[in-house]
Amino acid sequence: MLDMIKCSTGGAYYARGEWVPADGEASAALAAKGFDAAAIENAKTGTMAYSILQAHNTSGDAENLKIKFDAMASHDITFVGIIQTARASGLEKFPIPYVLTNCHNSLCAVGGTINEDDHRFGLSAAKKYGGIFVPPHLAVIHQYMREKFAGCGKMILGSDSHTRYGALGTMAIGEGGGELAKQLLGRTYDVARPGVVAIYLTGSLPAGCGPHDVAIALVGKLFKSGYVKNKVMEFVGPGVASLRQDTRNAIDAMTTETTCLSSIWETDEMTQKFLAVHGRAADYKKLAPADLAYYDGVVEVDLSAIRPMIALPMHPSNAFTIEELNANLEDILHACEQDVQKLIGRKDVSLDLCSKIENGKLRVDQGVIAGCAGGLYDSIYEAASILKGHTGGCGDYALSVYPGSQPIMMELVRTGVIHDLMASGATVRTAFCGPCFGAGDVPANGALSIRHTTRNFPSREGSKPGNGQLSGVALMDARSIAATTANGGILTPATDIDYDPTVPEYQYDPSSYDTRVYQGFGKGDYDALLKLGPNIKDWPEIAPLGDNLLLKVASYITDPVTTTDELIPSGETSSYRSNPLGLAEFTLSRKDPEYVGRAKAVQAEEKARRAGEGSAEVLAQLHKVPGCENLTWNDVQIASTIFAVKPGDGSAREQAASCQRVLGAGANIVAEYATKRYRSNLINWGMLPLQLVGATPFGLGDYVFIPNVREALKGDLQDIKAYVLGDTAKEFGLYMAPLTADERKILADGCLINFYKH
Repeated sequence: MLDMIKCSTGGAYYARGEWVPADGEASAALAAKGFDAAAIENAKTGTMAYSILQAHNTSGDAENLKIKFDAMASHDITFVGIIQTARASGLEKFPIPYVLTNCHNSLCAVGGTINEDDHRFGLSAAKKYGGIFVPPHLAVIHQYMREKFAGCGKMILGSDSHTRYGALGTMAIGEGGGELAKQLLGRTYDVARPGVVAIYLTGSLPAGCGPHDVAIALVGKLFKSGYVKNKVMEFVGPGVASLRQDTRNAIDAMTTETTCLSSIWETDEMTQKFLAVHGRAADYKKLAPADLAYYDGVVEVDLSAIRPMIALPMHPSNAFTIEELNANLEDILHACEQDVQKLIGRKDVSLDLCSKIENGKLRVDQGVIAGCAGGLYDSIYEAASILKGHTGGCGDYALSVYPGSQPIMMELVRTGVIHDLMASGATVRTAFCGPCFGAGDVPANGALSIRHTTRNFPSREGSKPGNGQLSGVALMDARSIAATTANGGILTPATDIDYDPTVPEYQYDPSSYDTRVYQGFGKGDYDALLKLGPNIKDWPEIAPLGDNLLLKVASYITDPVTTTDELIPSGETSSYRSNPLGLAEFTLSRKDPEYVGRAKAVQAEEKARRAGEGSAEVLAQLHKVPGCENLTWNDVQIASTIFAVKPGDGSAREQAASCQRVLGAGANIVAEYATKRYRSNLINWGMLPLQLVGATPFGLGDYVFIPNVREALKGDLQDIKAYVLGDTAKEFGLYMAPLTADERKILADGCLINFYKH
């Protein structure tokens, strides 16, 4: 299925455009090409990623990095919490350009804040601290950063997981809010030097194939294997030159779904033209690997072999060619139905895909082209070319198009594309991330929506299995979505359509930004007051870590992967996003609806302990732990924990961790963490990122005791003794992956805010 992509089994040297496997014969082969022993030894320094990282590293240690970024960006789901965190920690001004966008502006007020209050807060913060404020409907976060900030050799940090500008020569990283707060306070982003994997592109895309076809194929090949997990994807090879800049940008946005740390691409005249058109010619420079560069792996992609792809519910890695799906509809859809059933864990709610088969073809209910991946000029222009003279009809099927920024919208208006789309029955919206996070064009119960957006997680598209509601989202490229629309909603690859894929040169008009975006960097009114709406709340007080920690398991999740959207849903929660306690009520609401009640019960136990009213029965069980016979409740701290096999795939939103914390969580216990950013969020919110040694010895509702936990934080973290309480105390092992000195202090202090106060 994905034989157009091949992964090496080991590292390799890129020697003047040729690959040499890093095996026992590598030295001789490289010597024959004129490279001496010193060059071979230093080949790891030849990647683009290495040079950019070291240029931003302040540690003086090439292996343990302390990065300072050139700029940052947040949207309105995250910037209130970030600024509140930094403010509580001593924020005085924004030391680097910090862009506050408002692209998650669902403007709902269902029990929580009217989101316009968040926008008003953001503008007041930009004025007070010297920031840049992009009002609602002007741009989605990543398109604005591409148009205004990304440049060759830069590094940008964002509080959205799809912070990826590698195709413009910028190493960009999406992290939780705590990492942005550190930058605002003059601190650094600390990370061990990441591995680098080459994505070697050859050939050129067939007509009818677009960026999502490449991206879905890559995610399908790389996600499950962890081949690029926490590494940098470095795009090189002759195929790069064959791709238009919008195509590169859109592929790059989806690298997040492979669980890589960041990405970077070779730059060329195409990159130079993009930056020049956007008035930033000075931000261009040629980026390419050195004559000799070492990569930890090589992913070979033959662009000529790419075919229109579809990622079926409920993950971007559930990838098939549309041709393969159409040839095996019933078998593949039935298997997908079974996988969804396992994922939602209920027998009374199911996703019926096979009933959508009509005369051997798949009928879909909705199409959406939107966001930082789909809402780009080239994709929308080609979609309109395919649709011209055709319509999706006046039945159930509907198509919505969201250009990624107001300048893109203006150019589509100027070229007549908006007219053509509307004439074909499509509805056109302003720039909004809604379809990507479940707050726009939510499909009907039982519906199947095809989308050129970034994710199709189970809690992204409005599905609420607990309420008997379940819909499915499949990811596809805008071209095949348009082809499907032209075919009345019958799944159709764009390679089956005869159309002109030519896209005229893009003309950028910045007037909408010039007239509406607040440009305040370096011009803060530092004595001004923030505008706080009635539902914008400060973070609650959080206690430091106790000497001995008693954890009660408040949720036990055995899914192979748990997404951040399952930990804290993204759609309906947006009206509470600036109220930590209000938002926490939604924690695990779709995956484990009883979690909040259990966590609050553990909080009540901790409150009783502090009042000298701890359970005598539980204390008696603690006394069965070796060496703890004389413990009193004054010696123990009680907190909740969740167990999950592999949590944290998906969003950078720190709320996936902070919501657990404000409900009294003290740790996660896992087999492994899906992403670095989720683990970092746990640390910044003072929750121990614990991992199991061996099988799970406890279950839901069990007490897990970790004696001398503060002392354990000072050690090598590899052999942390823990005990399951009961009639006997059953010992088992935990460990934590390496922590920096600051991370150990943050955990001991209880959270990042406490760390800065101290």
